[in-house]
Amino acid sequence: MNTITFNFEEKNKQPITLNCPKGETILEIALQHDLGLHHNCGGVCACSTCHVYINSGMEVLEEITDKEEDFIDRAKSPKLNSRLACQCLLLSENKSVSVTIPDQSVLLGD
Repeated sequence: MNTITFNFEEKNKQPITLNCPKGETILEIALQHDLGLHHNCGGVCACSTCHVYINSGMEVLEEITDKEEDFIDRAKSPKLNSRLACQCLLLSENKSVSVTIPDQSVLLGD
């Protein structure tokens, strides 16, 4: 099992650490645990609403594609460690990943 720590930019949310197997995406894990991560396109890399920051553990995730980079450029406040959670497939076991979910309340639909 891998360990994923979800941090939140929203002030009222505390970090959550979860165990999860390889073969799942960060978006799938977030949705399974009701973490409230937007995913307007349904997780098919066609928008930027599941934008997250990978604080550590980037080497555990599937490599970023040109298509994903294009959508990250459209995200609010992208950084060098930005990824789309729908594209962050866990490839290894017994690793740790730390993710920050940007403030979801600033996105349309809330």
